[in-house]
Amino acid sequence: MKLISWNIDSLNAALTSDSNRAQLSRDVLDTIAEYDADVIAIQETKLSANGPTQKHIDILAERLPDYEIAWRSSEEPARKSYAGTMFLYKNMLEPTITFPEIGAPDTMDQEGRIITLEFPNCFVTQVYTPNAGGNLDRLEKREAWDEKYREYLVALDEQKPVIASGDYNVAHTEIDLAHPDRNHFSAGFTDEERTNFTTLLNNGFADTFRYVHGDIEGHYSWWGQRVKTSKINNSGWRIDYFLVSDRLKNQVITSEMIDSGKRQDHTPIFLEVDV
Repeated sequence: MKLISWNIDSLNAALTSDSNRAQLSRDVLDTIAEYDADVIAIQETKLSANGPTQKHIDILAERLPDYEIAWRSSEEPARKSYAGTMFLYKNMLEPTITFPEIGAPDTMDQEGRIITLEFPNCFVTQVYTPNAGGNLDRLEKREAWDEKYREYLVALDEQKPVIASGDYNVAHTEIDLAHPDRNHFSAGFTDEERTNFTTLLNNGFADTFRYVHGDIEGHYSWWGQRVKTSKINNSGWRIDYFLVSDRLKNQVITSEMIDSGKRQDHTPIFLEVDV
């Protein structure tokens, strides 16, 4: 099975805007199409509660033909056009689709952050993990989310093997970002978030990139847009992951980042696993 995961940072902008950034995003979609993945997970769609428009669906069908679509958007009482996730899966596949709510605090369960596909021999699930906030004002709620999400993945794993992907909004270790010394009190690199991610892995899951590549440094999945030279200087963070149940890790063939060219922000990640 071949899978791709990408935080697109606004599906509408990527598909319909005339900006230079949107063109770069469409170039990334063309690159994704070349991989001919079975499943494509997309985070931070930022669509309305009504989901993709017919125009969005038509453009996706043109650029990524032969896929079915499953989506969940943020809905009241959560913020409008916020967060959101989407799966594209090959139309010969027939997964059971669920949109789980995990008992998370605040409006997190209404922000469209998780979709799960159930196949005969595995679950494929994606997540857009809440950010702890620029001033860590959401850190306590983020910690509660981490616990509920871990419980959810463990419950899936008790039924059949799990492939989990998405933007986890955490750089797990110091080699997962370019400047750890500057960021110990930054969202995504607090001790609390990193410890919670360790706990998740210790509950039966493997970080496939680290499993395949070991302690290789300098490989990131996100570069901040506010600093124009962040990608040129490779001043990035690895916050996007493919995790698999421990009993699947020896069946991982490839786990890597996909080259997104000059586009900053998130780059897609790719997994090939024999399930």
